[in-house]
Amino acid sequence: MNTQANLPAKVKIVEVGPRDGLQNEKESVSAAVKVELVDRLSRAGFLNIEAASFVSPKWVPQMATSTEVMAQITRRPGTIYSALTPNMQGFEAALAAGAGEVVIFGSASEAFSQKNINCSIAESIARFEPVAKAAKANGLRLRASVSCAFGCPYQGAVPEDAVADVVASMRDLGCDEIDIADTIGVATARKTQSVMLRAAGAFRIDGISGHFHDTYGQALANIYASLEVGVSIFHSSVSGLGGCPYAKGATGNVATEDVLYLMQGLGIETGINLELVVDAGQFISQHLGRKGASRAGNALAARRLA
Repeated sequence: MNTQANLPAKVKIVEVGPRDGLQNEKESVSAAVKVELVDRLSRAGFLNIEAASFVSPKWVPQMATSTEVMAQITRRPGTIYSALTPNMQGFEAALAAGAGEVVIFGSASEAFSQKNINCSIAESIARFEPVAKAAKANGLRLRASVSCAFGCPYQGAVPEDAVADVVASMRDLGCDEIDIADTIGVATARKTQSVMLRAAGAFRIDGISGHFHDTYGQALANIYASLEVGVSIFHSSVSGLGGCPYAKGATGNVATEDVLYLMQGLGIETGINLELVVDAGQFISQHLGRKGASRAGNALAARRLA
């Protein structure tokens, strides 16, 4: 039982390793390995797994097997399998593949938006209007990710008003959940609280999620800081998979094992089996031929061998 009255008693952890994590891998990962990873994570008890991305293989070759992966995974009742959908073509593919949630995205940084997708923030959101309408018409959950909410590799600081504006625009599209993403991992605890509270002025706090990269080793501190202001949804990546191609030295998303270990210590319920997540992390790390980036995962795995 959580004895700290100012923290949520329960949180939702969205596992993003199969999509956000693996898409940055240079060496091709087979569909069979991706399916095995998703199935292991399903058995661990996640209620939401980001499993696919229906973008052009020209831009993200690693996600070219998304249709195959979605067709072969063993779906756990009650688990939502999400897919990134940048346009209507991607939406149609996600719908056909049986995605339970589609994910759209926009940047809080004008410079990042221009460099990344060659259009303004307003233009990028306008492009998602048909996707949002189609998602609602087909009974799918709609989630939005606001990138560079804490800093941008091109413009540096990002105004909190800009974050709130994008959150409001995503809200108006009918999003069920909105991710506040530290794309390059520069956030610190007090800044995190300030941005989260600003975002909560534009969207309900129980629909806001924290998506932290661990570039500067601050992700767990930022998650704790988010808990203190009422955020109860967080994204993480098994074994700390991932990275950001736009920021030199940027590392992956915060490791799921580390987040679960933190929540366990705080007495916050997640509904996820940490030992099974450790197994999944060791599985994918061995396949990739390197040690995983999760400190808790590696420590717990080593303890078994002691």
